[in-house]
Amino acid sequence: MTRTYVVTGSASGIGSATADLLTERGHRVIGVDLHDADVEVDLTLAADRARLVTEVAEKAAGAIDAIVAVAGLALPVPKTVGVNYFGMIASLEGLRPLLAGSPAPRAVGVSSMASLHPNDAELVDHLLAGDEPAALARAEILAKDEQTGGLIYGSTKAAFSRWIRRSAASPEWAGAGIPLNAVAPGVILTPMTADLTDTEEKREALRQMVPMPLNGFAEASTVAALLAWLASEENTHLCGQVIFVDGGSDVVIRGDSTW
Repeated sequence: MTRTYVVTGSASGIGSATADLLTERGHRVIGVDLHDADVEVDLTLAADRARLVTEVAEKAAGAIDAIVAVAGLALPVPKTVGVNYFGMIASLEGLRPLLAGSPAPRAVGVSSMASLHPNDAELVDHLLAGDEPAALARAEILAKDEQTGGLIYGSTKAAFSRWIRRSAASPEWAGAGIPLNAVAPGVILTPMTADLTDTEEKREALRQMVPMPLNGFAEASTVAALLAWLASEENTHLCGQVIFVDGGSDVVIRGDSTW
């Protein structure tokens, strides 16, 4: 059965690979990105987050089957907070009402294995409290120093993973028959990681930070295949899972811990 998917971050990387895969399988994809997309918005802006919902609703005639929220940044700047956390959640929550008419509604977002790295507890607390001004202000402080600036990305991903766990079993998601889950990729060879993998020295340094004993760095298509399944009719009972598609980083870092 042909389904309608909304894919944010559809212009490049994992989002593009996911949109391509779903299209190849005969589904309709409404792509969302800053450019080269069906709906062009900046997810750091409240007005654009609202416009995302309006324009998707218009293009989909008020009904979609799945949300695949991929759009993200990996920069040590406050804007990363706006996209990775508040933009991500605005996409999922804003579009959720459009899933109501689907016989098999699904939602999935992209976290990261960086959620396992050190983070800034104050920033994470502001994110989970939904306090965007405070989170941006904290990120501004962190961004002033190269060492603390590197905590911004992991903090947004840690907070998003925790939001998934807190939200998935709620009446709005599981109670409405919508499986809500996330994937946590390791190093994926996309434009986002190009500057980190363009020399062997950089690749080796990255391997030390993100150990991936199973097959090493991955292509975007690897994550796209998992996202497509999580957003498919076949996924009926996964609820609040953060699935690490990371070549074993989670196992190496956390050992036999299950959470």
